[in-house]
Amino acid sequence: MRKSVKMITFATKVQKNVLFQQSTIRMKPQRASLKDLAAHLGVSIATVSRALRNSHEVSEEMKRKVKQLAKEMNYRPNPFAQNLRREAARSIGVVLPNLVTHYYAAVLDGIEDRARKDGYCVISANSHENHVREETAIDNFVGLHVEGIIACLAQDTIDYSHFLEINRMGIPLVFFARTCLPEVFSSVVANGDEAAQQATEHLINTGSKRIAFVGGPNHLDMVKRRKHGYLEALRAHRIPIDRSLVACGKIDYDEARNATLALLERDDRPDAILAFNDIITFAAFDAIKSKGLRIPQDVAIIGFTDADTSAYVTPKLSVIMDQAHLQGEKACELLLRNINGDKRIYKEIVPMILKIRESSDKT
Repeated sequence: MRKSVKMITFATKVQKNVLFQQSTIRMKPQRASLKDLAAHLGVSIATVSRALRNSHEVSEEMKRKVKQLAKEMNYRPNPFAQNLRREAARSIGVVLPNLVTHYYAAVLDGIEDRARKDGYCVISANSHENHVREETAIDNFVGLHVEGIIACLAQDTIDYSHFLEINRMGIPLVFFARTCLPEVFSSVVANGDEAAQQATEHLINTGSKRIAFVGGPNHLDMVKRRKHGYLEALRAHRIPIDRSLVACGKIDYDEARNATLALLERDDRPDAILAFNDIITFAAFDAIKSKGLRIPQDVAIIGFTDADTSAYVTPKLSVIMDQAHLQGEKACELLLRNINGDKRIYKEIVPMILKIRESSDKT
């Protein structure tokens, strides 16, 4: 008897659980389709579609009814389905090395703002600084039939064959920031060499004598430009170049912090640091602080970043501002030109802005 009671109790619990799951499924809000809207209003799907597009073929009263019902029934247009109906994929793909950083997020924002004006949607992919993921992202974009691609190289990309394949396929592609194959693809870059030279000269003019450069991988053109500007400033002021003060490695917070610590632990430590990007800038800033050194009295620092956080640390960071949003807009503009038939190769240079704050001036 006890066994049968237990079995009935168990069955009852199972029944209740199933009923609960079914009610939960029924309660989930479903997105309405054009067909649902049309059936509810007793009109054709074409009429609903025209009303949502503000077509002159539909009365203002019908437009109002359709839009109100669409809101009530949680209707959302499917841009991919719309593109397929038009037989044109109005979308572009963007490959970014590290989407969580302020710089790449701001570039993407600029791309989206410009793309929206021409009716394009933007699909982004994060390579996580890995060339395999970069290649996969490119393949996925081809499969999605994007009209063009904007890309920034992963830091470990040294084989560019996947980009050449895109060119052979006739798919427009534009690079920004970290570029390659300038004879094949248009690009948008910053004047990193001039900006680095200007920043280094500021450090020299305000009392720094041993200036280190903490950068990324030497094969990246972006690193080469900024390091070149730094070296040019030293040469212009007849300061002997000490190659041991140039620390170029992986773009990684922990590695940059350790590289900075190694510089600061020397007997002849640097009294100023020029940092390659936002990740390296904040890693170097933290390393200086962790050694109990004063900024800028003991070690001055300037970094390449226009992240808002640079103004919220103590002391406030002097920075070289990327104008990242503008770079994104320019890259998208070049891509749209290519999509629309302009096959010329462009190189746009967006000027950077040196913003002096408390971290660099020893005077």
